Amino acid sequence: MQVAENFSLKEYNTFGVDVMARKFISVHQTNELRDVLQQAYASDIFVLGGGSNMLLTKDINKTVIHIGLKGIELISENPNEVILKVGAGENWHQFVLYCIEKGYGGLENLSLIPGNVGTAPVQNIGAYGVELKDSFESCEAMRIQTLEVDTFSAEQCEFGYRNSVFKNKLKGEYIITSVNFKLSKKNHKLSTSYGAIQAELDKHKIKEPTIRNISNAVVNIRQQKLPDPRELGNSGSFFKNPVITESEFKKLQKQFPEMPFYAIHANQIKIPAGWLIDQAGLKGYRKGDAAVHKNQALVLVNYGGATGQEILALSKEIQEKIYNKYKIKLEAEVNIF
Repeated sequence: MQVAENFSLKEYNTFGVDVMARKFISVHQTNELRDVLQQAYASDIFVLGGGSNMLLTKDINKTVIHIGLKGIELISENPNEVILKVGAGENWHQFVLYCIEKGYGGLENLSLIPGNVGTAPVQNIGAYGVELKDSFESCEAMRIQTLEVDTFSAEQCEFGYRNSVFKNKLKGEYIITSVNFKLSKKNHKLSTSYGAIQAELDKHKIKEPTIRNISNAVVNIRQQKLPDPRELGNSGSFFKNPVITESEFKKLQKQFPEMPFYAIHANQIKIPAGWLIDQAGLKGYRKGDAAVHKNQALVLVNYGGATGQEILALSKEIQEKIYNKYKIKLEAEVNIF
């Protein structure tokens, strides 16, 4: 267990924003987490995972608990599938690569998403037509007030688009300590139709792709479009893709016939937020060290010296311009503190 006072969180958030934590504690075992929570008031803690889906706009005048719980354990196995129990502090992409190496399918489309395993269910991370909920079996989470560890099924997690019960009704009440995944061993259900995956496979003349082929394709696509947080501060997609009604879309389509869209449910249409921002002329837009990435308009970046407040101000300016042009309200995907 690591403990420090007045600790910079610059290396612990992928935006690279330099804010201070009054106290910083990194825990590596569940009993360490329980000990820390016993000594701190629930209102006096700030839980930090991989720091990849957040924007810090001010110093954290609380005890920051960094979740470093590790481990990958085989819970059960049959000829068709496995269930793995994964510590919340495991790096997400490294875990996906572990699954690829073992021949376990289901997470390959989620390759190269930044962050840790424990925060993935909170956001119900997703990419290229696949969401975490598709392979999620259950998770264990410690209730902050009672220190009891409860198990949540997929149904209890109430997964939605970039959403879960941990982001709404139970926000701030639990800390996820491990996640169980149900993954295929054979007859993998491959998803290649979303985005540019099929084009990437065609480019390499791959006609019968494996889960490794798909993972490699996703990594190549993401590396071409998205900046590496280790080189340029960012938190991946800053905004959610907005979902509007079919009637709203038809009105917009008359004015913007080239607008791309995805029908996701009856009477619900998803619009790519990156396209909206790009078409509004904001790709590459920069104010000081806060900017919209030059290759992917959905990503806001920190060129080194931007504060969280400056990045937040840029995001609000983008939201205003998109609403003025399309009457669509963009919602931040990242958590803002």
